[in-house]
Amino acid sequence: MPDAVKYILDANIFIEAKRRYYAFNLCPGFWDSLLHHNSMGNLESIDRVRNKELSEGDDLDAWSKKSPDLFASTDSKFVLADYGDIIQWVQSQERFTNAAKSEFSSGVDAWVIAYAKANNAIVVTHEVSAPKSRTDVKIPDVCNHFNIKCTNTFDMLQKLGIVFYWKTS
Repeated sequence: MPDAVKYILDANIFIEAKRRYYAFNLCPGFWDSLLHHNSMGNLESIDRVRNKELSEGDDLDAWSKKSPDLFASTDSKFVLADYGDIIQWVQSQERFTNAAKSEFSSGVDAWVIAYAKANNAIVVTHEVSAPKSRTDVKIPDVCNHFNIKCTNTFDMLQKLGIVFYWKTS
């Protein structure tokens, strides 16, 4: 039985799935399950992931264009306020190099986190916590600071009760 929570998918969930274990021709059920659970209100991603990370003219780009409801707008005052708080916190951390701060500020990760915070949702990412990292701001570490839950694809799939079946041709 699915949780009564919402999952917000980071760009790397789509990109890794496409490149590796859930390629469109290998496991179409993965992609169908994302759309199904989006229609049930259980998961989504954000417009900035779609526009910045998934627009490479490939199968993933085509799929994401056919799935506009999956990518929510980040144009709310609540998301914008949380985004500002997240960027301010990262910039105030002396442990991160200026390059790490700049990369984080120019990417979509802060937007994913801000959207999750504003919507009391769980971030889904392949990133792993690295609290001592100086050169990379990791999503789980920022989520931890702001008390936002964070998980990975496989945990989300299990919690949503998604099962893939083998089918003969």
